[in-house]
Amino acid sequence: MAKVGKRFEKAAEAAKQAAGAAEGVELAKAIEVAKANATAKFDETMDMAVRLGVDPKHADQMVRGTVILPNGTGKQVRVLVFAKGEKEREAQEAGADFVGAEDLVEKIQGGWLEFDRAIATPDVMGQVGRLGKVLGPRGLMPNPKTGTVTFEVGKAVREFKGGKIEFRVEKAGIVHVPFGKASFTPQQLVDNAMAVLDALLRAKPAASKGRYLQGMSISSTMGPGIRVDTNSVQTLVKI
Repeated sequence: MAKVGKRFEKAAEAAKQAAGAAEGVELAKAIEVAKANATAKFDETMDMAVRLGVDPKHADQMVRGTVILPNGTGKQVRVLVFAKGEKEREAQEAGADFVGAEDLVEKIQGGWLEFDRAIATPDVMGQVGRLGKVLGPRGLMPNPKTGTVTFEVGKAVREFKGGKIEFRVEKAGIVHVPFGKASFTPQQLVDNAMAVLDALLRAKPAASKGRYLQGMSISSTMGPGIRVDTNSVQTLVKI
């Protein structure tokens, strides 16, 4: 078993005492405890891990989508746009950090990956498609399902700069989503977390049977996970 530091052990013990119930605590309480234990020397990211009642090996049970966090992510997002002509100018005016087409494709093929989000217009996807093996595994490949292949590049840039994030279920049926920073107020974090949960519930596949929200925890980058009572969560989110 891997060793953990004294700071983590102390935080884990404090979190255990504060969280109490084995079945978990209400969302607001979990966020309060995780935030209180975010004692690193940097502004830790607050993360949500949700175990869903789906089997991602089946295409009809894949859970994937986007959500705009009402209070943003707390992170400066570097947005790259593959576009030409008028759409290139639109992306620049919207605040994109990098804009181009073949030149950016070549740069990325050379090993450059200094960006957090990639958007492309449909007409240049022929060139961008060559980057599938590079961008795909990193979750950076533009995809129509997440709004990153679009002619509305200005809108897409502003949304991702303003707090739009992607989520996707992993092989084990778990979705990991960052929903703010420890420096956010408790209410800002609750509002962001509720937006994520609302999006996850709306993305429930028709093929998913039985209990959909099977488990959930909240943690900071360097802190222990705080179990959330999923029954209390489902009463808060109204679909």
